[in-house]
Amino acid sequence: MVPSMILKCNRYRIAGMRQDRRSTCPISTALEFVGDRWTLLIIRDLMFAGKRHFREFLQSEEAISSNILADRLNSLLESGLVTRRDDPTHAQKAVYSLTDKGIDLLPVLVAMSAWTQQHYPRTRRPEAADLVSRGPKSLKQLEGQLRRDHGLA
Repeated sequence: MVPSMILKCNRYRIAGMRQDRRSTCPISTALEFVGDRWTLLIIRDLMFAGKRHFREFLQSEEAISSNILADRLNSLLESGLVTRRDDPTHAQKAVYSLTDKGIDLLPVLVAMSAWTQQHYPRTRRPEAADLVSRGPKSLKQLEGQLRRDHGLA
């Protein structure tokens, strides 16, 4: 039963999707939006590190290059996961914020962190372990805080 569902998932196209989409499978489609390393790390930094400016993202320990960062930020803007507005404190800066759609990725990042910590124990950082150990009520509170921080509440 499951293999036939997967075949159907990959065979049909949904009207209204961009023509360059190859699949209507939800996992495949999600990967088209957030499936590369850099995109999820930018979302991570917006959620958990309070980064909001281009130069702040460049300072992450993973050392993203400026051209890749610019490309991924543009992709996040186009997909509606992030917004960009001029920084009122500096004419040459922009402020990036998560949208509701972007904040809805919180449980995905928490699940990825839990899986990684379970299977690769060396990745356990105190802040990541704390995030994973929180209950649903605490994650809802964090989601609410993210909405406030990103101007959505």
